[in-house]
Amino acid sequence: MTRTPASQGRPEALELASLARAVERLDGVRRGDLLPGDRLLVATRNSLYSLEALEDGAFFVSGGFFLRTRGEPVRLSVTGCTAGGCAIFTAIVAAPGLYLEFADGTRTTRILGVRLLRAGASEAA
Repeated sequence: MTRTPASQGRPEALELASLARAVERLDGVRRGDLLPGDRLLVATRNSLYSLEALEDGAFFVSGGFFLRTRGEPVRLSVTGCTAGGCAIFTAIVAAPGLYLEFADGTRTTRILGVRLLRAGASEAA
């Protein structure tokens, strides 16, 4: 009788170092890149969200789930982004291909695109 590895037929788990390197290559918006008043437009598979950065690191969030359930902007922190599992990339606010997770536990559908609008910048630029 031949023994097969327990992981055969299942995807191999990534090492933490591999995940960290993958996050560094993501084309997204990092928490440290945002200034108060900056706005992110985040298009997901099902919705469009607007996040306005506040001085304390939280956001005024509107659109998507929050528009449907609360009808007005909500003040929330962003926990980070996930790849669909339990690992949260806390340095990333939004990146295509990931899922945005808010501090209240709300997780968006997969992010399709992200646009950063700098505070005070002309929208025509």
